[in-house]
Amino acid sequence: MHSIDVARSLAASAAQQLRGIATRPAARQPAEPLELYDMEGCPFCRLVRETLTELDLDVLIYPCPKGGDRYRPLVEKLGGRQQFPYLMDPNTGAALYESADIIDYLFSEYGGRPAPARWKIKTLRTGSALAASLPRGGRGLRHQDSATPSQPLQLYSFEASPFARLVRERLTELQLPYLLRQCGRDRWQDWLLPQARTALDIDYQPGQRNRVALLEHTGRVAVPYLIDPNTDVELFDSRRILDYLQHSYAR
Repeated sequence: MHSIDVARSLAASAAQQLRGIATRPAARQPAEPLELYDMEGCPFCRLVRETLTELDLDVLIYPCPKGGDRYRPLVEKLGGRQQFPYLMDPNTGAALYESADIIDYLFSEYGGRPAPARWKIKTLRTGSALAASLPRGGRGLRHQDSATPSQPLQLYSFEASPFARLVRERLTELQLPYLLRQCGRDRWQDWLLPQARTALDIDYQPGQRNRVALLEHTGRVAVPYLIDPNTDVELFDSRRILDYLQHSYAR
């Protein structure tokens, strides 16, 4: 079953047309993490997350699946309606609905450059984002009852990772808030799987900041990597992480 899920997630990544993989860091980093009220399976939320990976911006995700009762009512209280994505920037006080407006804001406020032309063609962007949702069949959209953690989890990820997507979907369904630490690729060695780097005896020295931190912390770079400060559990491998989330939080 897990292998089938991975294959369908790979199909979703292919539909993204290589967006949400590479990173060209923002001109400056926010002092406090951005906050995104989000549904993993929502195509419009996906466009924002692709941009966050491209700009190498970490973000605190508050999952808002359909039927969710934790953060959906808060979005309506803050912004007036339950519409997603919804971005809040504690550094500037900005609060925005609409993926196109959020993307423009991220590039202008942190990117130090205009949004690339590919982000301007709204119909093409939205079409590929919708196509990426189809292979997942509603995963990451509907809530399941769960225990509430006292602290957000942390996930090292990049948007188009087929393995990290499986974990983000489950975090969304369980309404578990998490700090998403971007691990986009910025050099050719990043495109090799960890097993390939080992087999080829490549002295891998990442340049992207969270990849550097992950290597220093664990001795290897692979995503997804989950840290749960509530239990002091840290895990690689999507299958193990999914099992952990199910046993620790699902009801």
